[in-house]
Amino acid sequence: MSDNSTEIIETWFKAHIGVAERTLSEQAGAIAAAGERIIERLREGATIFICGNGGSAADAQHFAAEIVGNFKRRERAAMPALALTVDSSALTSISNDFGYEQVFSRQLEGLARAGDLVVGITTSGTSKNVVAAFDRAQALGVECIALVGESSAGVAPLCSHIVSIPTSETAKVQEMHIAVIHSWCEMIDLAFTS
Repeated sequence: MSDNSTEIIETWFKAHIGVAERTLSEQAGAIAAAGERIIERLREGATIFICGNGGSAADAQHFAAEIVGNFKRRERAAMPALALTVDSSALTSISNDFGYEQVFSRQLEGLARAGDLVVGITTSGTSKNVVAAFDRAQALGVECIALVGESSAGVAPLCSHIVSIPTSETAKVQEMHIAVIHSWCEMIDLAFTS
C-alpha cells in the first residue's frame, strides 16, 4: 500500500471518529428520544414511512428492511415500515405527472393514516421533496422525524424530533445517519423481543 493511500485512510477514519464523538456528545439525547418515539408509534400500530434521496434513499430502504425483517433478533415479530423510495412505477409516474417535489408527499396521501410516522432523511435538511412530505404529513395527522446534517432549517418547523449531525460534509453525515439508524434498530429489536 502506498504512503498516499495510508494517509487518505488515516485522515478519513480520524475525521469519522471526530464526527462520531461530536454526534454522540451533542445528539445522544435527540437520538434516544426519536428512537423511543418510533417505538411508541409502532406499539400503537403505526406504519413507519421513510424517505430520502440518493444515499439517503438507500438508507431509507435499509431502515425499512430492518424494521420489517429484523436487525439482530430473529424472534422479534415483523413491524410495519415502508421506504417511499422503492416503487419505481410510483416514483416515475408521480414525478412525471406532479413533479419530483411531490414524489413522497403524493405517496403519503395515498398510503398514510393519522397516527403513522414519517422519517425523512436529508443530509442538507432542505430537500424539497422531503419538506413537501413533512408538510403533507402534518395535514394528514402523521408525525415527522428528521435525520439531517448540521442544518435543519428546512424541516425544523414540521418535525417533532430532529437528529442533526454536526458537520456539513455529506459523506460524514451519511456515515453517522447509518449509525443512528442502527442504534434505532437495536432499540426496536430490544423493545419487541419477548
